[in-house]
Amino acid sequence: MVRKRIVVSGQVQGVGFRPFVYKLACKLHLGGWVKNSSLGVEIEVQGEKERVDLFCNDLRTKLPPLAKILDLKIEDKPLQEETSFQILFSESGQGHQVLISPDIAICADCLADIFDPKNRRYLYSFTNCTNCGPRYTITKSIPYDRKYTSMACFEMCEQCQKEYNDPLDRRFHAQPNCCPECGPQVWLTDKEGKQLALGIEAISKVADLLLSGKIVALKGLGGFHLACIAGKDDVVLRLRQRKKRPHKALAVMVPGLKEARQIALLSKQEEQLLVSSSRPIVIVLKRTNTNLSQFLAPDTKTIGLMLPYTPLHYILFKFLQEQIQCPVLVMTSGNASSEPICLGNREALKRLGNIADFFLFHNRDILIRCDDSVLAWNQGLNAPLFLRRARGYVPGPIALPQKGPVVLGVGAHLKNTICLSKDDQGFISQYIGTLSNLETYDFFEQTIDHLKKILKVSPEAVVCDLHPDYLSTKFAQEQNLPVIQLQHHLAHLYAVLAENKVKEPVLGWALDGTGLGLDNTIWGGELFWLDPVSLEHKRLVSFEPVSLPGGEQAILEPWRIGLGVLFTLKEDLDFPWPMRMPSPQQINVIQTMLNQKINSPLCSSLGRIFDAVSSLLGLVHTISYEGQAAIVLEKIQQCSTVKPYAWKVEKKDDLFWIKTSFWFEQIIADIKKNTSPAIISRKFHLSVQQVLLELIIKQAQTRGIKKLAFSGGVMQNLTLATNLPLEIKNRGFIPVFPRQLPPNDSSISVGQVSYGQLFLTKK
Repeated sequence: MVRKRIVVSGQVQGVGFRPFVYKLACKLHLGGWVKNSSLGVEIEVQGEKERVDLFCNDLRTKLPPLAKILDLKIEDKPLQEETSFQILFSESGQGHQVLISPDIAICADCLADIFDPKNRRYLYSFTNCTNCGPRYTITKSIPYDRKYTSMACFEMCEQCQKEYNDPLDRRFHAQPNCCPECGPQVWLTDKEGKQLALGIEAISKVADLLLSGKIVALKGLGGFHLACIAGKDDVVLRLRQRKKRPHKALAVMVPGLKEARQIALLSKQEEQLLVSSSRPIVIVLKRTNTNLSQFLAPDTKTIGLMLPYTPLHYILFKFLQEQIQCPVLVMTSGNASSEPICLGNREALKRLGNIADFFLFHNRDILIRCDDSVLAWNQGLNAPLFLRRARGYVPGPIALPQKGPVVLGVGAHLKNTICLSKDDQGFISQYIGTLSNLETYDFFEQTIDHLKKILKVSPEAVVCDLHPDYLSTKFAQEQNLPVIQLQHHLAHLYAVLAENKVKEPVLGWALDGTGLGLDNTIWGGELFWLDPVSLEHKRLVSFEPVSLPGGEQAILEPWRIGLGVLFTLKEDLDFPWPMRMPSPQQINVIQTMLNQKINSPLCSSLGRIFDAVSSLLGLVHTISYEGQAAIVLEKIQQCSTVKPYAWKVEKKDDLFWIKTSFWFEQIIADIKKNTSPAIISRKFHLSVQQVLLELIIKQAQTRGIKKLAFSGGVMQNLTLATNLPLEIKNRGFIPVFPRQLPPNDSSISVGQVSYGQLFLTKK
């Protein structure tokens, strides 16, 4: 006979872990107890050694669906007179090793409940159990108990309380447990807030309104969605006009995989992502000749597709399918352009009143805003490519390569996230957005406060970007903490090294739009040698800079960059260029700015080079969302057998320059020969791929380095993201690419945190 004490830390509270332990112990006829505590889950188990060993093995290998173990400690204890096994009350205490589960899609068992007319939860929108439902977005603090969630105000009825107290019931200690008798309710209003219907009738009426061409704001898990029928051009255009989102793709939701296959060409891996419990938006290839509006995603050949993940979604589709065979709904974030997603009922009426015709509300408070996650499948890595990491994944941590002090990373200006470290875990927040208005900045501050609260940590230092005008940088400098500044592109690389647990010198490309360089110029196409142990680095290669006439305005108006290229190469502006030529007055202004070097900073960004090519080809002159010009350029490329453009490199001082002007000379020659823009785009993509690959491999061979890293927003380009890792592996090197984090600026905060830990430990 033996007795063991086991402490399990990780995602083990509120996920059915204690009943799992209880059933396992009872099955093996063991005595002891299990309880939640600030350490995670504590267990003492006693019985025959063979049975206790089997218990410990099953504890690791047969987990409930949502449970994740980060650490498991076992120690011997003296035998006690004990034959039964019981679940003890939760304990609070000092320290804290508990993870809150992300919000998870409704499970198959609960789905069966809501579609069983004999079940007391028939068509009930808030049905859940320990294996599914809301978690992070309804949680105020730790421990994860009902009184610390937004369900605290709903007292369970006798039947729900019985389920909650029964260790053999799948709703045992399911903190959001409820039913129509005791739980939240939904209701429908007009845009003035006048109630029109309640409960099931409200959802049925929403289906009718959507089919009649109305736009409805739906309160969900992490905020509001704006929904409309995806097959009507006039409705989709009306939504775009009201939301001030003229071109950026709109995500759609369909009832299931059968309908998804009717509108998209899906791989097995994409289908697995779609049906996963995280239920992200998955970027997939559109089918042609569908009944979808042409205005859903005009700039791409793809569409953002997701399946229902709440009971309300499934109930709504039930009513829609009673009237049409294959309903497809636009399901986009409930916000105006550049603002955070709406959270509360009154806030939604105020901020979405000019967008939505009707509102479907409920009275379960959302405590934390959390957008839908967005992924694509990267065939080159055989792994997901995150574009936005939020609902379904947050607040799950990223395992860091080292343990270290608690550090706060405040992220970048665009696509902001924040990150807090705890031991060797980096807890990255949900997507926050661009810190350009008060609402988003408030969201940024709230997220920092909430993450500190649920992790029960206090940062010892804060890491920020070099850019002095970023609101995140200003926030860092206002804290009563040591401030560490890390250059933007180095942060990109530290992020990808952190998630891949790289602890040795690497070579890495950081490729994005813009970031302030160490020499106070604008970078965005840099090859570094970087050593995460010594924290030393060296910039080896950069793209020859292009001018940005008008500075920030040139990012919004790529024609300015294209015109700058034509001026630099002394091209005849009277030639019938595909790009839309500005007025004579604008041409004179740009020429003066370039000649006198007024507000025309030089920029080595690969992203801006993509913009310039797109503009020269007449594709995009003014952008309405980040990356639009490059997205359209990638879309049009004709994947025929063509040779890439030639490229040149020259050395300036201690740095190699990729001759951007040499590329443009060849592109302009092709334009003058009336070469198809699709061919030009393909040749350009192949050339970029080739130069990135050849230069990093040449440096790797010289320096004896095997691991080659890539990060930055340009790595959202699927042509590069797919082909580069394959080529790297074919050449005998190891690709280090983002797998758990987006390559864009959302990963910056993790890089800052990992660097901050290393910096403080080294110091």
